[in-house]
Amino acid sequence: MLVSDIAATIIVWGFGLLFRNVSVYDPYWSVAPPIIYTAWALHEGVFTLQVLLLLTAIWYWGIRLTCNWAYTFRGMAHEDWRYTQYRKTQQPLLFHLTNLFGLNMMPTVLVFVAMLPGFELYENTFEAGIWLWMGFAICIAAATIQLIADTQIHRFREAHPGQFCDVGLWRKGRHPNYFGEILMWWGVWVMYCSQGTLDWRITSPIAVTILFLFVSIPMMERRQRQNKPGYETYRKRTRMLI
Repeated sequence: MLVSDIAATIIVWGFGLLFRNVSVYDPYWSVAPPIIYTAWALHEGVFTLQVLLLLTAIWYWGIRLTCNWAYTFRGMAHEDWRYTQYRKTQQPLLFHLTNLFGLNMMPTVLVFVAMLPGFELYENTFEAGIWLWMGFAICIAAATIQLIADTQIHRFREAHPGQFCDVGLWRKGRHPNYFGEILMWWGVWVMYCSQGTLDWRITSPIAVTILFLFVSIPMMERRQRQNKPGYETYRKRTRMLI
């Protein structure tokens, strides 16, 4: 499944080269996990309670996130500002390497790593318990937080173009959508914790958390401070995630 995931990423990267747009990769983040988990269930022939709960959570998360991408999609002529920044500041050869390994392959591998605890739910020896239901509830709550946060920021931007959003969940945290994404993968790990073991798989949600805390959020905040007057004051009075 990992080999298939990597092969699909290379194909997506190829289309990005064809259209000269790295944003071709963006929907793959939310499309791949539901398909992978479902394909694995079909491959193993396992549709136990824990697998059905995992599939319900991951499809809810994936459909919501993909719909949000579709809502904000501006056509093939538009490329995310982060990718454009790399394209402008790096030499062509270096950019293509960054594009393949950093902007395409790295997120694919990271998401696959985040999915690893979920694969354990397919084992016949898995024993469902209270942690399974707690993890499922966390996953549903995480995707719902993302849904509310994205709806609020879309409405705010339509009413207040060029301003930063500080209403609703955005008043409680500067990045509630990222908080929901981080929480989602912790939820999958908590579902795995029904096994009653604490092992190396805790590194899966930790890896996602590190990505957002040290890469995604700092990049976004640098841009916000440069382009949105008053953001620094908002940043000082508002927590990052919670």
